Amino acid sequence: MGMIANYQYLPDNELEQIKALSNQEDDLLDSADSHDILIDIDKMWDALVFVMTGFSSSEFLDDSPLREAVLGVTPLEDVSEYIAYTEKSRIAAISQALESFDIDRAMADFSMEACKKADLYPDIWDYLEEEEEIKDEIRISFVNMKEFYKKILELNGNVLVTIC
Repeated sequence: MGMIANYQYLPDNELEQIKALSNQEDDLLDSADSHDILIDIDKMWDALVFVMTGFSSSEFLDDSPLREAVLGVTPLEDVSEYIAYTEKSRIAAISQALESFDIDRAMADFSMEACKKADLYPDIWDYLEEEEEIKDEIRISFVNMKEFYKKILELNGNVLVTIC
C-alpha cells in the first residue's frame, strides 16, 4: 500500500470537535463524518508539493498557500498518522494560489531526476518509462485539488487532510 492523501470538507462543528480531540487519535477520525466533498490524490502528494513549490513536503515553508493546499495549515501533534486541518480563513488564499498556478508550465519543467534527488515519496523516480503516466497523475491531482478548494470556498468550509 503506501501513504495516500485524502482531503475532505469539514464543517465548523466538526472542526471544533477535532480541535477538542486533537490528541485522542482513536476518537479523532470517528468525529469527522464522511462527506460527499472529498478527494484522494493517492501517493502524489509529495510530488505535487514539489512541483508547485520546488520543495519537498519535509521542508518547511512559511506562509505558502500552495504547500498548505496539500499539507493543510495546522497539523495535529501526538498522532501516528498525518492529520491536519485548514480553517476557512485560509481557503480563499489557497484557492487563489491554485487558480494562479500554471501547472502546464510547471510540468514542462518536470524532472524525474530532480524528484529523485529531492527524495520524494513515493520512490518511483527511477521508472523513466512511466514518466508520462506520472506527469499525468500529478496534473490530474492538481486539477482535482483546484476544483476541490473551489467547492470548499463556495461552501465557506474547512478542510481535513489525512496522509496515511
